[in-house]
Formats: sequence, C-alpha cells, structure tokens
Amino acid sequence: MNAIKVYFLDVLTHHYVDFKGRATRKQFWLWILFYHLSVILLLLAAGLSNNNDVITALLLSYVLVSILPAVAITARRLHDSDKSAWWLLLAFIPFVNSIGNIVLLVFCLLPSTEGENRFGANN
Repeated sequence: MNAIKVYFLDVLTHHYVDFKGRATRKQFWLWILFYHLSVILLLLAAGLSNNNDVITALLLSYVLVSILPAVAITARRLHDSDKSAWWLLLAFIPFVNSIGNIVLLVFCLLPSTEGENRFGANN
C-alpha cells in the first residue's frame, strides 16, 4: 500500500503532465485502475446523493483535470515499449478511433524495452 501512495505522490508532483521518459506497465495500469475507481465512486455518490448537480460538477471537473495526465502517462507507456507518442492520434481520428484504440491497447500491453531506448533508461 505504501508503494501505491508513494507512486501517486510522485505522479502528482513530478510526472503530472510529463510527456518525456517512460512509464512501466505497472505504473500505467495503476493509473488506469485509480482513475476508473475514482469515476465509479463519483458515479455512485451521484446515484446516492440528493444533490446531483454538485456531484455531476465534481465528476466533470475530475474528468477534465484527468485528461492531460492520462494522455501523458499513455505517451510515456508507449515510449517504454519504444513506440512514438504520435500513435495516440489514432484515438482521435474519426472512423479510425475504434481500431486505433485496439492498437493502443495492444501497445500498452507490450512488455518494456530492456535497458535503454531512444526515450531514456528503463525505470
């Protein structure tokens, strides 16, 4: 549990919107897990609350604040498997984004490049 706390403090203080460097599979999937659990908790709070406007505003704010860090950690994850972050554009091209998301998922599942690659040293 301490490792997760230290990791999130590091992400929030140093790598919040850092597009350079590399992110391991563990770092990437911990971020994805944390993000989705947070959204689920906010949705549950919205369902249980009488004041849906406040919870909806919190949820919208959280999603908007999380977009840039999510793109940044995905770029670093692609760098870890020696892929360019330009592959992220597949998710934003209309009519290609469904196939592009599958390609990005596969790239994020790939193992790390051993040793150093063109994006830096292995974490």
